[in-house]
Amino acid sequence: MNIRHANHTIYVGAGSNMANRLDNLRKAIELLNQLPRTSVKKTSAVYHSEPLGFSAQEWFYNAVFELRSELNPETCLVQCKRIECLMGRPADHKKWGPRIIDLDILLYDNRTCNEEHLTIPHPELSNRRFVLLPILDLANPVHPVLGQTMRELLETCPDTSSIERTGHTLLTVT
Repeated sequence: MNIRHANHTIYVGAGSNMANRLDNLRKAIELLNQLPRTSVKKTSAVYHSEPLGFSAQEWFYNAVFELRSELNPETCLVQCKRIECLMGRPADHKKWGPRIIDLDILLYDNRTCNEEHLTIPHPELSNRRFVLLPILDLANPVHPVLGQTMRELLETCPDTSSIERTGHTLLTVT
């Protein structure tokens, strides 16, 4: 029997502020594309943003990737953490500290998940301009808990940190 698996839309936030930040984002896309039954369909523009929490570090390059995948949320999280580790981010990294790559599941279809190790939508999604601006380059999905679009959340976002487009592109979809 041929069983067709669901093809989920997953938005993954990516950030880097160590070494070649642009190459780090591109390497993360390459590794995400190597996951089973997963492909990066679109990427946002690359944004240059000031760090939050611990300001004495390099500014970040941030982007959002739109994935299509058959992976369930838990497996997707495990794979994102594996990619971070492969790229050189230690599992015991300092919160708010510098990182070679950070991959966060922002949205997974319109699902919600509230487990000890995984919360979807990402709990800080509505509070971070460096996530809201790039996701709007791709789509304007509705936050499944708050019931507001990403554009509506951006209008009321409390984050006042500096963020600007870099002009860099990550992926050309033909």
